[in-house]
Amino acid sequence: MTQPRPPIVAVVGHIDHGKSTLLDYIRQAAVVAGEAGGITQHLSAYQAMHHNSSGAHPITFLDTPGHEAFKGMRSRGLEGADIAILVVAAEEGAKPQTKEALDLIASAAIPYIVAFTKIDKPGANLERAKMSMLEHQVFLEGLGGSIPSVAVSGKTGEGIPELLDLIVLQAEIEGLSADPEAAASGLVIEAHVDPRRGNTATLIVQDGTLQSGQFVVAGRALAPTRIMENFLGKTAKEVPPSSPARVVGFSELPRVGSTWHAVATKKKAEEKARSNTPEPDKGTLRPSGLERLPVGDAGAGEEPETQKIILPLIIKTDVAGVGEAVMHELAKLPVDPRMEVRVLSLSVGAITEGDVKLVSGSKAPGIIVGFNVAVERTARDVAERQGVTIETFDIIYKLTEWLGAQIEARHPRDATEVVVGAAKLLKFFSSQKGRAIVGGRVEEGVLKQNAEVRITRRDEEIGRGKIVTLQAQKREVKEVESGSEFGAMIKTDALPAAGDRIETIVIEYK
Repeated sequence: MTQPRPPIVAVVGHIDHGKSTLLDYIRQAAVVAGEAGGITQHLSAYQAMHHNSSGAHPITFLDTPGHEAFKGMRSRGLEGADIAILVVAAEEGAKPQTKEALDLIASAAIPYIVAFTKIDKPGANLERAKMSMLEHQVFLEGLGGSIPSVAVSGKTGEGIPELLDLIVLQAEIEGLSADPEAAASGLVIEAHVDPRRGNTATLIVQDGTLQSGQFVVAGRALAPTRIMENFLGKTAKEVPPSSPARVVGFSELPRVGSTWHAVATKKKAEEKARSNTPEPDKGTLRPSGLERLPVGDAGAGEEPETQKIILPLIIKTDVAGVGEAVMHELAKLPVDPRMEVRVLSLSVGAITEGDVKLVSGSKAPGIIVGFNVAVERTARDVAERQGVTIETFDIIYKLTEWLGAQIEARHPRDATEVVVGAAKLLKFFSSQKGRAIVGGRVEEGVLKQNAEVRITRRDEEIGRGKIVTLQAQKREVKEVESGSEFGAMIKTDALPAAGDRIETIVIEYK
């Protein structure tokens, strides 16, 4: 029998508009201070209890990153939500990710409330912020529309009770319900490899009650609910509708964004997993903006691999969703068409010796980047011997800035010949076995021993060679300056003559 269930609320908005600070006040837990760079870089689920005159109301919140790179996480958060809170800073108004969040809310087809944050800031201008929403066709209550809004401060708590009242009211209007007795099902919102416990996933229960002793199936992945925790990390025997749960022990890492179902026995779980369509291989993702081909493949119309510099790359992240964000950022990096950045692996977990060996098999030693992951000592040792670069980060834009600089430093350079010395040949003495003996006068710059030379006759190149020895005033010298006469042995297949010009050249890369 269906019963009313708590609302699942996704909090979205532009980066640094106060989403996490708002949730931090609601939870009364210092989460923001522990986040690298002060930004949320994971999709996180929390529960809060709101007390008002009508009683106690549990609410599940999904905190999503505001950084532009985490669009996939925001989309998943909204997919699993019933209501969205669109956070807009009162001091700035609508910004680029505000528009993106509105588009994602529209795609999810869920109602939303606009929360104008940071009203305690000196630069806050609530009316201007409201007007900025009109530019995006968001018509607020009191301004000719029906979208509810509230002004709040995550620092002082002003307006937060009113925001929670609006959430409860919206949930009542939506008539949210679930059957606690039904087989549990829901959405995988995050997945990672726990170094001690193995494949772990964060789930949202959308219907039914997930109970200890059952099995969860998500795609081809399955796990017993023997180790199941609530959002506080405490062991849970059952997880009711609209609640988040962490389940440990999946047979493989489930795909974030996939649906899951609970079954009673391992046999049924295995049957269901076998019947599910395999997830696509994520090993050779090819986002637009970077040339990506599976190893050993050459697509139609591609230049032969020998004409390109192949830069092998491995990406390791702590949770699966962050991998999407890294790939999103990489797709925006400019890459020389003579270069291919090839992602050999995108996965979660520590950087291992196997990762190093995978990227060291190419002509150009590769790069391994990690996000919030450890590096095994053996991996560091092998990387040093193989010339493989390993770098780890805890802030997404620092990772992409560094990787962009690495790609720039490694892309092919345009070779330009620069003339550093020129001489006129006055006499040809002899030639034997590809070596010519000549005499001349330096007219420009310097001639140096072992320099590469270009030989021209009436401004036409007749050959190239290398100065093997130089003499001046009957002594062997390393170089001869402008205005001085010299004798030289030049290794060349050409046959120089008096009146020819030789130029010493160097190759510069720009």
